[in-house]
Amino acid sequence: MQEQTWLITGVSTGLGRAFAQAALAAGHTTVGTVRSEEDLRAFEELKPGYAHGRILDVTDSGAVSDVIAELERNVGALDVVIANAGYGLEGTFEETPLAEVRRQFEVNVLGTVATLQAALPHMRRRRGHLLAVTSMGGLMAVPGMSAYCGSKFAVEGILESLGKEVAQFGIHVTAIEPGSFRTDWAGRSMTRSARSVDDYDDLFIPIREARQKASGNQLGDPAKAGEAVVHITSVDRPPAHLVLGSDALRLVTAGRAAVDDDIRAWEALSRTTDFAGGAQL
Repeated sequence: MQEQTWLITGVSTGLGRAFAQAALAAGHTTVGTVRSEEDLRAFEELKPGYAHGRILDVTDSGAVSDVIAELERNVGALDVVIANAGYGLEGTFEETPLAEVRRQFEVNVLGTVATLQAALPHMRRRRGHLLAVTSMGGLMAVPGMSAYCGSKFAVEGILESLGKEVAQFGIHVTAIEPGSFRTDWAGRSMTRSARSVDDYDDLFIPIREARQKASGNQLGDPAKAGEAVVHITSVDRPPAHLVLGSDALRLVTAGRAAVDDDIRAWEALSRTTDFAGGAQL
């Protein structure tokens, strides 16, 4: 495999760290963004000379552009960019404060947009691969995660449109849709909205308890996810969607089947909204 230069946002822990470790193991120069000097040093110690850390808040779009421009000058032309930085927000729709919803979208959506937009002017002049981590929750939704799923659905739509725009330049775009992996995502890394409406107790309390109990015992192996991502960056025709994990396959398939069922069941009504004479040209 030819050596590449990678940028991955959010490599301190979790899947971001696993993607970076897999890229480094494959011999790729890998830049990882972190939020502290301590995390920067720990990342660069993974493989001195190949692992390059940068401190970055992805919600600061100016800083994102500056960092990517600096990497192009001082580290190398970016071949692979993975917008991974993000977090989970748990809470029912009614109980989640608007400020928390806004912050979720600022990080998960606008942080991703800022990263990919900043990379495009450089990558448009050559072939490359843009990826972003969405979630199985970007293709189906579960109760108690409305803001999180909403943010990931938004990223899915952005990536699908982006992929059709930049294919002409030889740029691939992939949405990575993980299921439940053995990381801190559902543990200390998750933000949980305060409870305020007792009417949701019967539905939501078991969901929250089950998620907390499962944290650290999830089915998905982060190292194997890293290997899968490295693999798709080496093929001629990478997927637009990469679902990771058998749980994600099961839940995404069921969720999309439910949408298809609605479309089929209400197809006749859908057709009644056209002008009788057809399009007015």
